[in-house]
Amino acid sequence: MSVTDNTYKPEAAARIPTTAHLPPPLWNRNFRLFFTARAVAVLGEGMVPVAFAAGLLGAGHPGSTVGYALGGWTAAFALFVLFGGVLADRFTARRMMILADLLRLPASGVLAVTFALGGPPLWAVYALSVLSGIGAALFQPGVASTIPRIAPDVQRANAVLRVAEALMTMAGPAAAGVLVALWNAGAAFAVNGVTFAVSALCLTLIRLPPLPSDKARRGSMASELALGWREFTSRSWLWGVIAIWTVYGLTVAGPMVPLTASLVTAEHGPATYGVLMAVNGAGSATGGLLALRLRPTRPLAAGAVALLGLPVNLLLLGTGAPVGLLVAGQFTGGAAFAFWLVMWSTAVQTHVPQDSLNRMHAYDVAGSLLMMGVGRTLSGPVAATVGTETVLLTGAAIAVLVATALLSTRPIRRLPRATG
Repeated sequence: MSVTDNTYKPEAAARIPTTAHLPPPLWNRNFRLFFTARAVAVLGEGMVPVAFAAGLLGAGHPGSTVGYALGGWTAAFALFVLFGGVLADRFTARRMMILADLLRLPASGVLAVTFALGGPPLWAVYALSVLSGIGAALFQPGVASTIPRIAPDVQRANAVLRVAEALMTMAGPAAAGVLVALWNAGAAFAVNGVTFAVSALCLTLIRLPPLPSDKARRGSMASELALGWREFTSRSWLWGVIAIWTVYGLTVAGPMVPLTASLVTAEHGPATYGVLMAVNGAGSATGGLLALRLRPTRPLAAGAVALLGLPVNLLLLGTGAPVGLLVAGQFTGGAAFAFWLVMWSTAVQTHVPQDSLNRMHAYDVAGSLLMMGVGRTLSGPVAATVGTETVLLTGAAIAVLVATALLSTRPIRRLPRATG
C-alpha cells in the first residue's frame, strides 16, 4: 500500500501549535483595571512626602512638622489595618478599596486647595494625614485577596505588579518635584487626589463573581479578629516568617532608610542619595522581572536565598565604600528584596483560604510596619551612641542571620509552590 498525504505522521503532528498546555492570559480585563489602579495609586503615594516637605517648609514650619505629618499617617495605618482586614472580609475587598479611595480623595483635595492658597494650619495637616492613613489601612488588606481572583497566574501577577510599583515609586517623587517647582505643593496634592479618583473608577469597573463567604453570617468585630488570629497561628510557616521578619524590621529595615539617607547625604551630597534611591528602584524592577522568569518549587526557600543580597548593601554602606560600589549594593539590595516579596506574597495568596486572606494580610502588614516604625524611631539615638557605621554593619550581620533562620525553619524551607 502506498503512503498518501493523509497518512498520520507523528513528526508532523508535533509541529502543530497547540494551546492545551499554555497558561491562561494574564492581561484579562479585570487584571488590566487592577494594574492601572495600583500603578496610579503608588505614583500618587510616592508624591506625598515631597509635597508635605515642600508645603510645610515653604510655609515656614520647621522640618519636624514633616515628620509629624508622615508619622501620623503611619500610626493611623498601623492602628487600623487589622480592622481593614476584617471589614474587607465582611463587606468584600473591592468595596472597601473603593471606599478607601473615596475617603482619601477629599483629604487630598483640601490639602491641594489650602497649600495653593498659602498653607493650612498644622492641626488640619495632621488631621488630614491621619485620615489618609486610615484610608490606606482600609485599602491595603484587599490587595492580597483580589490578586488570586483576577489573575490566572498569581506569581506572574505579583511580579508584574512589583515591577510597576518599583517604577512608580521612582516616578512619584520626581513628578512631585516637578509640580512643586513649576507651581506649588498644592499641585502635587491635586494630582495625588486624581490618582485616588482613577483608582476608584478602575476598581468600580472590575467584575468579580461573589464568593460563598460573601454571604456568610459574620460575628462581631472582636470575634472576627480572634478568628483571624487563630487562622494566623495555625500556620507555622506563616507566623514563623512574620516572627522572624519583625526582628528584621526592627534591626535592619527600620534603621536602614534614615541612616542611609543621613550617611550618604553627609558624605556624598543629596544628589548622590537621589541617584542611589533611583538605582534601588531599578533593582526592585529587575527583581520583579526575575520573579517572572523563575518558578522555584520551594518559593520561600528561594526568596530567603535571594535575601542574602541585602547585607551586601549594608556592608558597603557601613565600610565607607566608594559611590560606584554603593550603586552596585543598592541595585543588589533592591533586586533581592523585590524577589523575596514576590515569593512571599504569592505563597500567602495561594496557601491561605480566600475567606480569611484579608485578615492574614492585615496581620502581616501590621506586624512588619510596627516594627519598622520602632526601628526608625530608635535608629537616631542608637546611631548617635555607637555610630551610624556600627548600626549598619550590625544590621548586615542580622540580615544574614534572618536569611539563615528562614532557611533553617523546616515549615518555611519546605513550603511547596501551590498551583497558581
